[in-house]
Amino acid sequence: MDFRSHYIDQVKLSLMDALNTPVASTVLSPQTLEEQSTAEWLDHFWFGKALTMCTRKRLDNVQFCLEDCLCNDIPGDLIECGVWRGGVTILMRAILAAHQVTNRKVWVADSFQGLPVPDNSLDRKMYQMEAVREIEQFSVPMETVKDSFARYGLLDGQVQFLPGWFEESLPNAPIQTLSVLRIDGDFYNSTLQTLTHLYPKLSVGGYVIIDDWGLDQICGEKAAVLEYRRQHTITAEIIEIDYHSAYWQKQV
Repeated sequence: MDFRSHYIDQVKLSLMDALNTPVASTVLSPQTLEEQSTAEWLDHFWFGKALTMCTRKRLDNVQFCLEDCLCNDIPGDLIECGVWRGGVTILMRAILAAHQVTNRKVWVADSFQGLPVPDNSLDRKMYQMEAVREIEQFSVPMETVKDSFARYGLLDGQVQFLPGWFEESLPNAPIQTLSVLRIDGDFYNSTLQTLTHLYPKLSVGGYVIIDDWGLDQICGEKAAVLEYRRQHTITAEIIEIDYHSAYWQKQV
């Protein structure tokens, strides 16, 4: 393994809080929603120190999409909409640093206030919504996310923050072009707003990653994606990453 690959690999393990503490594979890489809902998983990710809830496959997918765009000169910045503690965006910035790329930004878009009040019956089911809202596990202040970037030595001018609800922050976001668009907004409207305002800025050959594609029984991301694709006659193949997430490459 070369130094670049080793560095990126260690960043992934660190973001998952798996560098210095033995963690069961069923916790780090659950295969089903049931495995993701165990007390062990919740203790490690929700109540522990991990900066991402992504499985290794999902982090590997971020690396694949980003590096494919670099290799093929697909123009544009990188964004995640719905960042939680910032782990995926930290990985994006780390990959740019490892490849010594200085002409692309990482956009960190989040309310930094937790989840909005759901206005869709499907969204209201998510993780037993009232219990989730009460413990505020999705509410992470922007300064906390910035501090995490700084601890990795990755907080600089290539990292740009977009605070606010997506309906307010995305329409006038100063983003010209994107190569990777990762959506983790959980809800139907949040996802539809993200696609509406950002998909037109995605370069042909760029990638859309949908975090909660496989959780269509408890949140509305998949329904929003299917509706947007239908409205805009998008036929690019949707590829599943794991039980949870999926992605596609923009063709036209």
